[in-house]
Amino acid sequence: MIPLSDLLVFIVAAFGLVITPGPNMIYLISRSISQGKQAGMISLAGVIVGFLFHVIMVSFGLTAILMAVPFAYSLLKWLGVGYLLYLAWNAIKPGSKSFFETTTLKDDSNFKLFQMGFLTNVLNPKIAVFYMSFFPQFIKPEYGNVLLQNFQLGLTQMTVSFTVNLMIVLFASRIAIWFGSRPTWIKIQKWFMAGILSSLALKLAFDKAK
Repeated sequence: MIPLSDLLVFIVAAFGLVITPGPNMIYLISRSISQGKQAGMISLAGVIVGFLFHVIMVSFGLTAILMAVPFAYSLLKWLGVGYLLYLAWNAIKPGSKSFFETTTLKDDSNFKLFQMGFLTNVLNPKIAVFYMSFFPQFIKPEYGNVLLQNFQLGLTQMTVSFTVNLMIVLFASRIAIWFGSRPTWIKIQKWFMAGILSSLALKLAFDKAK
């Protein structure tokens, strides 16, 4: 199993991913504000099942790659660095939006809510790219079965995502109003997010495979 110290670093990375503006976050907040907390919860359930789909697909594929092509670690490492820097830039570039700047959606059935949450996640290539480029930084043969390590990271990321998104769904309206009346805090939130992602990118760049 992956050591707790490494897992804590991964949790910070997973937190950076979940607070980065993207289809999942924007959809959940917009849905919660437009149709209420229950609709947000059902949509969140769909998003989490979508994460499970990514975890299964990427875990088996990534395990095969790392076992068949040893130098793939270095390639995926630098892809991970580039991807984190890309996310950091997108958080602060001119015209970027905070995830509390939402759109109004029409009311949908529970099935449609779950389906949209699931598809919004499954069809989001950023999730698969994050898994493929970031998981290898924490997976080591000496920690045990590579496939189980993938699932450990996947379930950890899902837990972080569910916890953060649950809080946002429950308090979406209040948070949106609070940020809407305090534009300075929108800027602070963006730069804080960019700082976390950039720090993780630097750590990855200077880490060496064991």
